[in-house]
Amino acid sequence: MAGPDSLVIMATYNEAGNLAPLVSRVLAYPEFDVVVIDDNSPDGTGAVAEDLVRRFPGRVSVLHRSHKQGLGTALVLGYRHALANGHDRVFQMDADLSHDPSLLEEMRRSLEEADVVIGSRYVAGGSVLNRSPWRRLLSRAASAYTRTLLGLPIRDPMGGYKGYRRSVLEALDLDRIRSRGYAIQAEMSFRCRQRGFAIVELPTLFTDRVNGRSKMTGAVVLEALVMPLLLLARRRFEAANSGRVGPATPVAPESPD
Repeated sequence: MAGPDSLVIMATYNEAGNLAPLVSRVLAYPEFDVVVIDDNSPDGTGAVAEDLVRRFPGRVSVLHRSHKQGLGTALVLGYRHALANGHDRVFQMDADLSHDPSLLEEMRRSLEEADVVIGSRYVAGGSVLNRSPWRRLLSRAASAYTRTLLGLPIRDPMGGYKGYRRSVLEALDLDRIRSRGYAIQAEMSFRCRQRGFAIVELPTLFTDRVNGRSKMTGAVVLEALVMPLLLLARRRFEAANSGRVGPATPVAPESPD
């Protein structure tokens, strides 16, 4: 799929009511193409995606999978698709209208200097709208847990609004990505930091979904809790076997909302 140099990956499951308006907003920026990964959504999201392919020939593609396989595997499939189709900048955003497409151009410009960009809820100027106190607390706790445990100087290591230079995805061994669900956000942040890639965070407004249901389940939360421990254990194992165990990266204190 030749065309604009930037690709936006949208992993979907039951997002039929959100997908078309989101894709239309993204394609208003001529630098971006879109690939939709759909896991045979029972609400017809796959059919909506196919209609978008017809409406925007050459700019939208869709990858269908036979069943629900998780956000992590969907994003890895999207990364591979971007690399195979020659895109130089690769972005990911949720398909539930929680991420603001108007930030895409600034995120793209950021990759002229940085290797990875995160649309962050928790840097100065970032905010969260229409989310319940319980979900706010859960998100804050997950971010603090992940950044402290893994020594990540990133305010929003679990954020799902991200962009990568092509060279980053080429350097990472995508076969080693183990997260099947939401934990991929922490795993990618960790692996990028571990390889020394420059990461920048831009403030963004996160708006909780209006249509559809959250995909957050007990299994997703459990994986998000366990994955940082596995990554930390792996880092210590590799460092011990190389004969060097370095100090943890200092972590800045959490900033209030």
